[in-house]
Formats: sequence, C-alpha cells, structure tokens
Amino acid sequence: MSIIIMLLLLSLLIIVHELGHLIAALSFGIKVDKFGFGLPLGPTLFEKKIGGITVLVHALLLGGYVSFAEDDKDCDLPEDSPQRFLNKPIWQRLIVVSAGVIANVVCAFLLVLFSALVWHYLPSGNYDIKINHIVAPKEASVWNSGLQVGDRLVSVNNSKIKNTSSLLTIVQLSKAYDSLVNPETVQTNLARLKKLNPGLTKDEIIPQGVMIRLPEFMSEKPIIMERNVALGVKQYKDNQYKISSDIAKLRDEIGNIQRASYYASTGHFSLENIAEAISDNVRPLNFVIERNGKYLKLKPIYPSKSGAIGVQMETKERLKKTDSFVDAFRGSARYLAENTYLMLVGLKQVFTGEVPLADLHGIVAITKVGGDIISHNGFFYGLLLTAIISMDLAIVNFLPIPALDGGHVMFLIIEKIRGKRVSDDVVEKIANVSFLILIGLMIFVIFNDIYALITQKL
Repeated sequence: MSIIIMLLLLSLLIIVHELGHLIAALSFGIKVDKFGFGLPLGPTLFEKKIGGITVLVHALLLGGYVSFAEDDKDCDLPEDSPQRFLNKPIWQRLIVVSAGVIANVVCAFLLVLFSALVWHYLPSGNYDIKINHIVAPKEASVWNSGLQVGDRLVSVNNSKIKNTSSLLTIVQLSKAYDSLVNPETVQTNLARLKKLNPGLTKDEIIPQGVMIRLPEFMSEKPIIMERNVALGVKQYKDNQYKISSDIAKLRDEIGNIQRASYYASTGHFSLENIAEAISDNVRPLNFVIERNGKYLKLKPIYPSKSGAIGVQMETKERLKKTDSFVDAFRGSARYLAENTYLMLVGLKQVFTGEVPLADLHGIVAITKVGGDIISHNGFFYGLLLTAIISMDLAIVNFLPIPALDGGHVMFLIIEKIRGKRVSDDVVEKIANVSFLILIGLMIFVIFNDIYALITQKL
C-alpha cells in the first residue's frame, strides 16, 4: 500500500506540471489540442475529448505533455491566428513554457505547508545522538575519555554532529592504520627523526642493526569536515597519499601507538621511509558532549583499525513545532530552501563527475525508497519526500536541454537576442536528438534501479 501511495504522489507531480502549462496556455488564448499523461510511446490506455482537448493516458507513465494545435501538421488554424502558440509575444510564450516548473515549485511548497499545518511538525534534519552502551574492549581509549552512558554528542573536531551519517563518516576517516599519510605530517616526522639521528641523511638506506631513535608518538591531524561533507552531499578529500605495502609492513614492525623509543634497522629502509611509516597511525576524535545541561570536552578517542570507537547509540530526530500559520509558513520555506540547496549541490556533482553514473537512480528507486519511508516513518514523511521530488523535477526541467522546458526557454532567449526565431527544422532536429539521449539516460537509470533492488542496495 505504501508503494501504491508513493506512485500516486509521483503521478500527481507529473499532472501538476502539465496542468501548469495547460492553464497558462489557455489563459493566453492558445489553442491546446492534447493533454497527455505518460510518453506517447507504445499503446494508449485512455483517450477522451474533454472541452475540445483530447486527454490521453499512455502506457509509459514516465512523463507528460501539452500539445498545441500547430504541433499537428494538419492544423486548420490560419497561419496568423492568435490562437497559435508561435504567434504569441515572447513574454507570453516564456510564461507558458515555464509554467510547469512554476507549478512544481508551488506544489512543493503547498505540500510542505500542508504537512506543517496538519502534522504540526517539520523535520529539522538535526538528530539527538545519545550513548546507550559502551561496548569497547577495556584497553580502548574510549574508557579514558570521560564518555558516559546518557551523554549527548554535540560536536567532534569542532564539527557539529547533526546526524549519524556525518558521525560515522568522520569516525571511518579517522580509523587507525588506513595506509594513508599526509605529506606535511611526513615532513614533520622526518625533521624530528633527523634531529634525533643527526648522522643519517634523508635518502640513505640505513645499515642493518643500526638503532634508530624514534620521536614521541604524534597522532595524525584530526579530520575537519566542511559543511557539505557533514551534510553527506560531498565526498571528503584531502592531500593524503597511500603508502606502499612495504612501508605498511614497516609501520607494523615499528609498533602501535605505544611503540618503543628505538627501532633496529633491517637494512631495507631510509629515514624518509620510517617517517612515512610512523606518520600512518590514527587520528584523534575530540568530542564535545552534553551532560545534565552542561557542555564538556572529552579526552581524545582513537578509533580501531575497523573504524569503531566501541559505543552503541540512540538516534532521534528533533522535530520543529509548527503550531501557528506563521511558524508553518516560515518553516516550510526554510525546509524547502535547505533541501533545494542540497539538490543543487548534488546536481553540480553529477555534471562535474563527482557522483559516478552508477549512483544515479530514478523512478523505480524513488518509489521503493518512498514506500519504505511511508511504511516506517508515516504518511507525512512520504508527503515531504514528494515535495522535494517536485522541486527536483522543477530544477531538472529548467536545465537548458532542448527536450526539456529549460531548452524551450533557451530558444526563446536566443530568439529575443537575434530578433527572429530559430528555424523550426533546427529546433526539431536538436530536440529529437536530445529526446533520444534522455530516453537512453532514462533506460540506464531504470537499469541502475533494478540492479540496486536485485543486489539489495536499496
């Protein structure tokens, strides 16, 4: 039932989008010939003439369209008829082609506002993360940090903890012996080694049996996550590089965090190699917690090799109350703005290649995920997801791609600049190629969805 509800909500978005075009066209006296739900590929499930407009439902329910009278080659309207779309002023045509996007934006806001007014809450995106149990081995650093059951995690390494995803990301990035080192840390350790072993040069292979004096343990620099990384819309990147397997073995030979003060050379490595080896250890996690209304800074916690700190957590989202209309209106605008920002960042990453094509998903995945959200979190969460998808449809449709609304806007802008329309043949050829590319992308995305379902990645 939850999947059926999600399908109905997604269908609503398509209808709203096309109704935007329809209403705008009719308001300017443009003759509309067809109103189609689904793409005109394959069989037609329903066809009926209503008020002079042929309403159609196609089997491929992955889109919709509004067809004007002159789209039909056998159109009987005179060439100079004011009912023809192309005979309207540019500003009117611009409104008509943009109306679907505008309708989706309005729909998104109204869905969020409806949820806020009826539910009296809106998700904040912020979660209270509390410690339920400490299950680490007795030698683990968490026992000496001051962390207690019942503490609420506030920040780590000066980055606010708003959800478990950002917390797990920073813990994983800080795990011990990940075979990644920072060039600056290597150079610092090399300088310390040369000071303690002045008779050795940087690159010479140290003879077997020579005792190398080691500097005191210095952990790697803590991970500092920027906002987009913490929000989960950007991958963490720094200038670390991977050490070789031989250096990793040297690291293990020298020992763990509590290594000895000297190392006996095996006759295979230089001082710089040793600097690399001791630079790969662990990054500290500097937690600030809330306990009994007070904020406390803990001693550093060091994750294990697997990226675990040995605690069980309880996570609960903090909901924002929206008891009044003003609160609901402001909260809805803020909720939509925050999620639109995340979508724009994600879209940018798709075009820059930061998000691999294998991670692109579409209608099948959305239906599955949306159904799960409704099933586990309730109808209003599904409604809010629908609002976000509506905004996503608006953004994607407004891209300057010829087969989309943004492409039509682009041609209208070119017409305004040139003072005359782009040739119909040119527009048609470009639109057809773009349409085929979009269909190909759609098939690829659906394949991704099905594969993700089969492999239980969704």
